[in-house]
Amino acid sequence: MPRQAGLPFWTIAFAAFVPLAAGAVSLIAAPAVDVATGLEPGEEMPGGTATSRENVTDRDAFSHFSHGIGFEGEARFKIGNAIFRRLWVAAPSSTQASDGLGPLYNARGCQNCHLKDGRGRPPLANWPDETAVSMFLRLSIPPETAEQKKLLAEGRVSSIPDPTYGGQLQNIAIQGHDGEGQMHIDYADVPVTLAGGAVVTLRKPSYSVVDLKYGPLHPGVMLSPRVAPQMIGLGLVEAIPEADIRAGADPDDSTKDGISGRTNEVWSLSQGKVMLGRFGWKAGQPTILDQSASAAAGDIGLSNPLVPYASGDCTEAQPTCLSAPNGNSQRQGGYELSTELLDLVTFYSENLAVPARRGAGDAAVLAGKALFHKVGCAACHTPSFTTGEAPGQPHLSKQLIWPYSDFLLHDMGAGLADNRPEGQANGLEWRTAPLWGVGLTETVSEHTFLLHDGRARNAEEAILWHGGEAQAARDAYAALSAEERASLIAFVNSL
Repeated sequence: MPRQAGLPFWTIAFAAFVPLAAGAVSLIAAPAVDVATGLEPGEEMPGGTATSRENVTDRDAFSHFSHGIGFEGEARFKIGNAIFRRLWVAAPSSTQASDGLGPLYNARGCQNCHLKDGRGRPPLANWPDETAVSMFLRLSIPPETAEQKKLLAEGRVSSIPDPTYGGQLQNIAIQGHDGEGQMHIDYADVPVTLAGGAVVTLRKPSYSVVDLKYGPLHPGVMLSPRVAPQMIGLGLVEAIPEADIRAGADPDDSTKDGISGRTNEVWSLSQGKVMLGRFGWKAGQPTILDQSASAAAGDIGLSNPLVPYASGDCTEAQPTCLSAPNGNSQRQGGYELSTELLDLVTFYSENLAVPARRGAGDAAVLAGKALFHKVGCAACHTPSFTTGEAPGQPHLSKQLIWPYSDFLLHDMGAGLADNRPEGQANGLEWRTAPLWGVGLTETVSEHTFLLHDGRARNAEEAILWHGGEAQAARDAYAALSAEERASLIAFVNSL
């Protein structure tokens, strides 16, 4: 539930699920609980009764379907998984059901970026030694015309794309075409001294584009790096009542606690109106359907009912891209990704289950939990919400869930700033990232890179990059003893 004014920050009110006869579940109110006293009811099952019942210790920990999905739902999930894993090919092709890739793209399939449904990573070396796949650059420019300013003011668009390269840099192209360019990252070391004298060396990235194939970027272009986020629990997030997320916002910091979360209000292609943003690093997408359609077009170059143009992110400055053959066909409803296939991918994304906690009752984890609240992390990483009605999906409805996010925008300081607005999010703001499943990142994704651009190599580095509204919590963490820091990290990794 949203953070409540008037309660000490180490105390939270919560609702608990109490098992009834025949496996029924009842939601009852429970009194405020001091988190230092132990586990709270339901805490070990962060996705409520939809939490995965499968093995959570292997690379498939993020790839199981929500518990309670039913036989029909399981079948839809598995078909959606097949579409999610499909490798698309250039048109024309004898494999008409899979053609339509590009002409410019970042990956040939959803699974390429969200490998094992986990999070992406920055390339370990710059091009040409490695080509980025699960990370790309968003591109935009300041508005230059009255029409562009009007579109932004009305929320019809979230940003103005680069006139030549569009809204994101697509570094790969189909045969006979050139990828737009390659992301280049330079890192500088930033040493940080913690209590007791331990020194942690952070790496500060700077971004540029090399090997541009279609002329120069706009002189005012803004670059924003993004790694692909993990996929678990999305349907549960979508089922949180809008009012509950809005209730946590405090844009004027009326509580005087230094935390002033804001909502992002963004255009929904599926609903044709401005809605609350929930998904993406800056809460730039309002629904999973919108996110799925936009990613299919921008990342893979697939036309679909919400983004119907067959040339993906091509611009008028790229005529060979605009004139390339496409995979639109009547068999696919006139799109490269049909309504049916888009719905299946969306259903799959909605129902990737959250794994159960590991070691939630361990003494070190519980000590770390108390510290997590005491230093102020929970002011933004709100532990729990209760979902509302998820239409047609009762297994996602009325669930006590533990995402550890308020899904709001917060000023994270100059160190993490991309200096690129997106909708109502400014260049300093990021959506609070959910923490559930973070401790399984290494198992699933075989790395531990965190934050929007993967600069943090572990949870401690991610904490130390926090600034702005999170500066006080970051400083409080840095002032803990080595044993206390280890306990707090143990708690985060148990989520």
